[in-house]
Amino acid sequence: MTWLEAIVLALIQGITEFLPVSSSAHLILVPVLSGWRDQGIDFDVIVHAGSLVAILIYFRREITAMIRDWVLAFAGGGQTANSRLGWWVIIATLPTGIAGFLLKDHAAEYMRDPFLIGVGLIGFGLLLGVVDWNYRGTRDEHSLTLMDVLIIGFAQMLALFPGTSRSGITMTVALYRGLSREAASRFSFLLAVPIIAAATLLATRDLASSEVGTNWSLLALGFIVSAVSTYAVVHGFLAFIRRIGMQPFVAYRILLGLALIYFFR
Repeated sequence: MTWLEAIVLALIQGITEFLPVSSSAHLILVPVLSGWRDQGIDFDVIVHAGSLVAILIYFRREITAMIRDWVLAFAGGGQTANSRLGWWVIIATLPTGIAGFLLKDHAAEYMRDPFLIGVGLIGFGLLLGVVDWNYRGTRDEHSLTLMDVLIIGFAQMLALFPGTSRSGITMTVALYRGLSREAASRFSFLLAVPIIAAATLLATRDLASSEVGTNWSLLALGFIVSAVSTYAVVHGFLAFIRRIGMQPFVAYRILLGLALIYFFR
């Protein structure tokens, strides 16, 4: 891997991980258009770690309050809005965690099929557009109920289908349940923390058993670029959807999906 490849791939990870556009679709296109070789598991681990660190920093106050109140609730302090939100993140993560563990080998076989990714981009993109246009409300993430969380959690399992986008499907269902665009996005970002953390730990375990040599300077570059770009994207996205909405991302998904179907039909 060259320095340019490391920067481009880390930027793609940072920019697309939390947008409702499917990061897998973009990572499929890069080697096709550039002829680059696979970046390797060590690089995947480090750029995902960069995204994780960025989201932890951006939501540090919310996450700290959630953990603090969640722990205090066990000590008899009673439930608060923050402790309930912590429970909601845990509960909504469980279905995807279980499904991912049981179906990881089967899903991996099809997740990188460009044609299926194109179909998923278009189908779930249209669904996001319809829901954003007709169903979004004004509720915030602290108003979530157990039923809301269960529906969002089970819907997140659909991210195992190529091209769905984990953030895209969770935002779609949260909007359908009456959350505002900003609240749906914030809850989707918080849901990413345990998902990315678990995936990073599993990949690190695989990396530890690998005998492939490691280029630490490129890994450090990938980590920094991924973290900085992720932080900037999360901040910009929340401001963008407040003014513009989800429809530009819907149009982008459809165009990208059509391109994938055309080139890989």
